[in-house]
Amino acid sequence: MTPAPSCAKKSELMITILDCNNFWSPSGGGVRRYHLERMAFFKGRDDFRIIFLMQDSSTFTEVVSASLVIEHVKAFKIPGEWDYRFIWQPWTIRRYLKKYQPDIVEVGSPYWLPIAVRWATLGLSKKCALVGFWHADFPVTYVRRGFSHIHPLLGKLAEGLAWCYARWAYSGYRSIQVSSCEIMARMMKRGLVRLHWIPLGVDVDLFHPSKRDQVLIQDLKAGEPGRLTIFFPHRLTEEKGVPTLLEAYPELCSRLGCEPAVVFASVGPYKPEVLEAAKHWPHIRYIGFVKGSEEMAKWYASTELGLALSAWETFGLSILESMASGQVLIGANEGAAKEHVETSKCGAVVPPGNAKALVEAIVQIASSGMAVELSARARAYAESFTWSACFERQIKHYKNILGENK
Repeated sequence: MTPAPSCAKKSELMITILDCNNFWSPSGGGVRRYHLERMAFFKGRDDFRIIFLMQDSSTFTEVVSASLVIEHVKAFKIPGEWDYRFIWQPWTIRRYLKKYQPDIVEVGSPYWLPIAVRWATLGLSKKCALVGFWHADFPVTYVRRGFSHIHPLLGKLAEGLAWCYARWAYSGYRSIQVSSCEIMARMMKRGLVRLHWIPLGVDVDLFHPSKRDQVLIQDLKAGEPGRLTIFFPHRLTEEKGVPTLLEAYPELCSRLGCEPAVVFASVGPYKPEVLEAAKHWPHIRYIGFVKGSEEMAKWYASTELGLALSAWETFGLSILESMASGQVLIGANEGAAKEHVETSKCGAVVPPGNAKALVEAIVQIASSGMAVELSARARAYAESFTWSACFERQIKHYKNILGENK
């Protein structure tokens, strides 16, 4: 990829998509993976062109191919242990709308961006179709959960207001893409319309049981063949279940008879607590953010149990990567985690934030003697999700939307 000041001329038959998402982060998880896979899929096509507005520390144009351009946009960096930057000015977005004349604008984050994009399109000669992608179930995940810490009634009131905001923010949008049937049902009950199911994918060749590394397995087992190994590649936050797992760990050590090996592989505000636990417990390990996909696939395949403890997953790419790698899975009994575990029958579900329930589920699975069967179920289920199927479904949806415009 080489920087260039301009892009190739658009073919008359090419459909242009302007893609913007304030959830993008160079150290992000599922959202980052979605955009990377999407860019890889579209960069060699001659019927679609992706223009990705990527938040950055400076502004420049990067032409990857005739059908993929990355516009690096200088954006405000959110303070703290994050790599998120925030595009918020409608006139910034409008500049790229004028430059590329897109047919479709996809908005991946729900807070301010849907409104900013809608305002940015006002008065333009080229009318584009606005579509959203519900990458975060924010009225429940962030609003209700955050305000419930103050008082449960306040949490319910704040959630109701957030749903009102969502209905207003996406008014005028032709579609909101959703990756989980569980989440879609919740959105429909709250009055959101024009919803379209687009399940995401997983690289089933990359994330595969054959990626097991025997040297790594022996290192984690540390001389105890029966030691349970757990991989936790999720952002180190409360909603992902970090405090729940840390609370459960001493009891797991007692109940399992052998301290389980837990590997944390991410960043986030609970990093100090994880590092402190790693100092205290010899079989808790922190390896930081894993950048390489091959390295991530090795860790997945070389550990036995995956955890998806967030009740607010809208699809859970890491869940599918775990399952494709043959891990037995314990997930939250809400959201996409519940959907994947119960449909595949590859593990168990537990109430989010309940350390005792997590201990019981792990102990039951560890003693069930069904690890091989559960692993096979996980792998078989994951094989039904591919990135190519995801984006081909998306292409069909885009063409239907543009056909309605005629």
